[in-house]
Amino acid sequence: MGMPTENAMHSDIAISGERFHEDERLRRRLPTALVKELTLQDDRKACAGLIELYGTITLLVALAVWTWHPLVILPAAFLIATRQQACFVLAHDAAHYRLFRNRTLNDVVGRITGGIVGISMPTYRVTHRLHHNHLYEHQDPDVPLNAGYPRGRAYLLTKLFKDLFGRTAFMTYRYFFGAPAINEETGDANRPLNDTSPRLRAAARADRWWVLGFHIAMPAAAWAGGFLAEYLLFWVLPLLTFLQPILRLRAICEHGAVSDFSSPLTAARTNIGPRWLMWLFFPHHVNFHIEHHMYPSIPFYNLPRTHREMRKHGVLIGAEVQEVRDTLKLAFADRPATAAGNAIA
Repeated sequence: MGMPTENAMHSDIAISGERFHEDERLRRRLPTALVKELTLQDDRKACAGLIELYGTITLLVALAVWTWHPLVILPAAFLIATRQQACFVLAHDAAHYRLFRNRTLNDVVGRITGGIVGISMPTYRVTHRLHHNHLYEHQDPDVPLNAGYPRGRAYLLTKLFKDLFGRTAFMTYRYFFGAPAINEETGDANRPLNDTSPRLRAAARADRWWVLGFHIAMPAAAWAGGFLAEYLLFWVLPLLTFLQPILRLRAICEHGAVSDFSSPLTAARTNIGPRWLMWLFFPHHVNFHIEHHMYPSIPFYNLPRTHREMRKHGVLIGAEVQEVRDTLKLAFADRPATAAGNAIA
């Protein structure tokens, strides 16, 4: 076994059924002392990420409301959807206990940041740790979302078209409320194993009610406050439309059309591209996905340095590190004669 993560060093999250494991299927790894350094959390950097996120959303909504012009409203709604995805990403860091050092603050901020975009962070914590601990194994609840690509250009374009018009939003939020995705070809659902602690289960059940209550109360509050149209146009519409194809494409970029399931170097993918593209579609360094799978204890703001160190130490030799445009070529390619991507060991 490799070095225990910083999470595992804290007794409150080291118990069975709560730990995110580092992927041990590799011989090449970063030096232990360097990993410890990269794992250190900086609450100021976490705050900076949150300020950028909420500040950008506020500015976009204010600009759209002030101009109230179609040439501004639609681009603003799209850009808001990209920031809603950024809410998913920071809630993801909170699910890993990596947003703030204080456990209570981490979970409160993570629940709020996830809850406003319709996901239950504690529920996501339950399913996501299984994805990490069983990457591309039968127990991985994300296999139906990622496996089988490429499936052909027509298939993926049809999926993205349905996403854009809100036809798949219910399934997205069903997944984030703990219901496993269904493999369309086999009809199987990869249900979580019974290795989740009772504490995580209880937290997930309680949080789901909070998220539901928030999204029932918000339309009523918006109507009473006289801003129902703004709320629906600049929050609900992006959530149900623009956000959905963004989430699908990012998931495919991270784990779709990969070359080998036996290692995180080849079962996950790191995507490289211009800064503006990363900001739009891979916020808060979520594009460094191999790095994240190998070292889930490293917070988002240290992932770029982690990538550089892994290159320097030769850890990424043979890894799925791609330019985004090359990843998209793989995702939209014709389906191979044998659907090997659906055969999960």
